Order: sequence, then structure tokens, then C-alpha cells
Amino acid sequence: MTSQHHTTRLKRGALAAGAALTVVVTGAGAAPGAGDGKASTPGKPKLTLIAASNAVTLDRWEGEPGVYLDLGTYLSVDGAPLEFRVTRKSYKDPVVARQVLRDGTSTTTRTLPAGLVKDFTGLPGFLEVSVTDAAGTEVAKSKGTFCPNNASGRIRPDAPATSHYPESCPANPFTLGSVWGVEKGWASNTSTVDYDEPVDLPAGEYTAEVRVAKKYRDLFSIPDDRPTIKLTVRETGGGGGQGAAAGKSGAHHGAGHGTGHGAGHGTGHAAGHHYGPRGADAPTPPALSHALADRGRAHHLGDGPGHTDGSRIAPALKPNAKRPTGRAGVPANVPKPDLRSLPAWDIAITDGEDGDVPGKDYLAFSANVWNAGPAPLVVDGFRSPGKDLMDAYQYFYDANGKQVGYTPTGTMEWDPRIGHEHWHFTDFASYRLLSADQTKEVRSGKEAFCLANTDAIDYTVKNANWHPYNTDLSTACGQQNSISVREVLDVGSGDTYTQYRPGQSFDITDLPNGTYYIQVIANPEKRLKETNLDNNVALRKVVLGGKPGARTVTVPPHELINAK
Repeated sequence: MTSQHHTTRLKRGALAAGAALTVVVTGAGAAPGAGDGKASTPGKPKLTLIAASNAVTLDRWEGEPGVYLDLGTYLSVDGAPLEFRVTRKSYKDPVVARQVLRDGTSTTTRTLPAGLVKDFTGLPGFLEVSVTDAAGTEVAKSKGTFCPNNASGRIRPDAPATSHYPESCPANPFTLGSVWGVEKGWASNTSTVDYDEPVDLPAGEYTAEVRVAKKYRDLFSIPDDRPTIKLTVRETGGGGGQGAAAGKSGAHHGAGHGTGHGAGHGTGHAAGHHYGPRGADAPTPPALSHALADRGRAHHLGDGPGHTDGSRIAPALKPNAKRPTGRAGVPANVPKPDLRSLPAWDIAITDGEDGDVPGKDYLAFSANVWNAGPAPLVVDGFRSPGKDLMDAYQYFYDANGKQVGYTPTGTMEWDPRIGHEHWHFTDFASYRLLSADQTKEVRSGKEAFCLANTDAIDYTVKNANWHPYNTDLSTACGQQNSISVREVLDVGSGDTYTQYRPGQSFDITDLPNGTYYIQVIANPEKRLKETNLDNNVALRKVVLGGKPGARTVTVPPHELINAK
């Protein structure tokens, strides 16, 4: 399993945020607008900005450039749920956000102004923060994106006991569709923690005033409430950091930092090691969903048994200990998965790390294969005593979740390398570096995988599971002594691997400068049964330059997506 190295400070930050959430749940009953039962218009939520506490203490850790303004402010929702469907038809089309209005008997939608929402990380420029010192002088101000799926809690006892909306907003640059929402009678944390832009506040006493930007107040009829919070910044010594230092101390290659169920996970280089969501030494904090950190889950990091992308916990269904019985077969018209590749991103030149050969030039990247459904991909591996490989089988289920078939589908192998140490399915995806005319394969990075639902790619597709970490069909990568394992890729989610580890990046030391294409192939041997085999390949253009030891890579935009 991936190293679970992390700092005490990261734990402390997560627990503090979780405590703030408790304050909201237990203490916000008297918040303006809470509990009045009805919105002014059926189906239209009543929104109010509230503060969990009148005072907040933030730690400025020794050696770090500032603090992160998690002030414990929340947007309370009453009368009706706050819900959005955010989609784009293709990478040639802009993102379109629609608010969903439910009045109990009918559902209507309204489209938000064009250009207001540009990606899937939330409502940009939603929260405005002004910080003044003891003399009343403004010393800092910021605007933050609001992800409705951030950490949330009930604001009164008759509210729904659980939220059915996803946790966190996806930051993968190639996301296609997302669902954001806050239940009626709940409040969602409005804070955005941008680990790339800490606020430089020396130790001392301050006052923070928080408000919703006017364009959103007008759009959603939010009162111009301006909670003020007494802010104490204290200097704290000790090594480490919130994990932010690791990803920030070197050059960032990542495409979009911010809240993310998964990737777009900004990845960075530090101290000669790569930090990313999969197969990495330690996750960079932007890869850790702010919502999940607030829920106190930041202590559970890594890619080992029962884990997914390092931030979500995947309680694994115990797989069968025996091989399937009966005749293998795939019933006609049974629901199947639809595996699709995303173009590569997070593309960078490295000079060898974690077992690669020093002095060589490598082209590293992130790649994702996702499942457009309508059925989950379920693969079980079974091992005969003493064998090094497991025989893998794909399972099929009817609309009621009853297993109705299975078929052999390759093998699983134990990967003993540091940072892996779990069972890999060998026929899930492969990577190739192609020539400019796409006719010649110049490098191959074929790899095996332990499947995990790291990224919410499109939660608007049929049968998308908004809570894949908590489904009966979950990810389990197994131990070296496992006799069987079950690996699952659920509908709407994808699995991102950062190709920085040994054997995964392309050795380009002796390749001439010029144009190439990174090819990502899902189900390369076509052994997995799918609804469609014609959408399994994605290409990303790259241009290599420089000279040995100082190679460069230029990554042109992919249609409207300008994510290196």
C-alpha cells in the first residue's frame, strides 16, 4: 500500500474543522431563517450565511508563509434543497450550471448566467472575506469558491438525517458532469482552503468580516448578512506542516488545485519525490477534499486495503473465498459498464525518482479511466494455493443487484513495489507514446491496476453512484496472503493514476524533439465486457523540446481544456 506518511498537523487541522462542524449542527438552530419550514416560493430554497462561532483561532506554523482562512462560516438552506446539475456536452463546449427546484410535486430547472460557472469546483467568487487588524486597517481580503458539497450538517432536528448529495466537488480538468447539493435543513461550509495562496497574517488579533458576493445575493435572494468573527493567529513551532509544504515546496505540475473528489488533484514535486493521488509517497493537500478533511477523515491516507484516493474510506465487501460455480456466461441484455479513457494531464518532465534511473529523462503524466455505466465494473480474483497469479472474473448484476452471470477476464498479480504492495488487475488500461502521425508506438507504459473510485467524472449519467466509497460493491486491493480480492469501478467514477512511479512514466532520454501523443487505452485486450468498445482510447498531444538533462514539454490545450 502507498506510504501513509502524514504530519500531526494535518490531523489537528482536520479535527478542528470537524469540531467546527459540530458547533453548527448543535448550535445553529436559532440561525436566521432556520426552522421556518417554508420558503417564500415553493421549491426555492431560503439561503442564509451564518457563522458557527464568534471566535476562531488559526495556527501559523513555523517556517510556513501564512495561514488558511477556514473561518467556520456556513450557508444554511431551508424550505427546499439547494441543488445544481453542472454539465458540458463535450470538451468543445463550455460548462453549463442549472439549479434544480423541487417543490414536492414537480421539478423545474433554471440555468445560471452563462460564464458564471467555469468548471466543476463550485461557485467562484462566492464568499468575500475582509480581515482587519486591531486598529481597523484592512490587512487581507479574499474571494473564495463555494462548493455546496463541502462539509455540512443539520441545523435543526427535523431535517433529513443524512445527505444524499455527493461529498466534495470534482477538480479533475476532464470532468463531464457533477451534482452539487445541500439538503433542506442543512448548512454547508463556505470556506475554501487554497493551499497555494496562504494569507500572510502575523501572530495577533484580527476581525474577519464575511459576506456573500452581490451577484450571488441577487441571483439566489440571499440577505446581505455579514458575520464578523474574532480571529486569533498564533505562532506554532514544530516540524512538518499541514502536508501543504510538501506539495508547495517545489514546482507544481498539477492542473487545478482546490476542492476535489479526486484529481485535478494538483500534484507537486518536492525533495525529489512526486506527490499525487495514486501510487505516491504522500498526498498533496489539494488532492484531499476539503469536505472530507472537515469530516475528520484526513487521518486515513493512502492507497492500501480499503482505501480509495487517499481521502475517502472504502469499506470493502468481503469477496468470495471460492471460485465461481456453474457455467460462465453473460446473459443477454444484462447491464454492463462502459469504460472510457480521459486525455492525460498533469504532464511533466522528471529526471528519475522512486526507482527510476537517475540521469535519464522521463515524461510523467496522470491518466484516468472511468465508467459511464449503466452498471458497475466488478472484478473478483481467485488464487489457487501456492500460485502467484489470481484468475480474474467479471461479474454481472440485474437491475435489482442480483448476480446473474460471470465470465473469465484475465489475471491479477501481486505488486511488491514500495508504494503499491497490493493485487493489481492486469487488463484494465495501458499507456503508449505515439509518433506525430499516430502510426508508430515509440514507448509503452503498460501497467496493472488496483481499481478505485478516485474521481467523480460524471454523476449525471444513468445509475451514477454518488457515494461510491460506501457501496456494497467497493474497492479491496488485498494483502499478499489474500486468496481472493474484489475490485470495483462504480458508475460515474474514474480511477486516476499518476504515472511517476517506476515503469509507469515514459523514458524519453533518446527520443528526438518533436510532437508526440500520449495514448490512454481502457480495456486494451477487450477481455472486459462493455456496452461500447468504441470509446476506449484518448489522446493528448505533447511537444518535446530541450536537450538531454534539460528536456522540456509543451502541452497544447485539448479543445477548451487548457490543463497541462
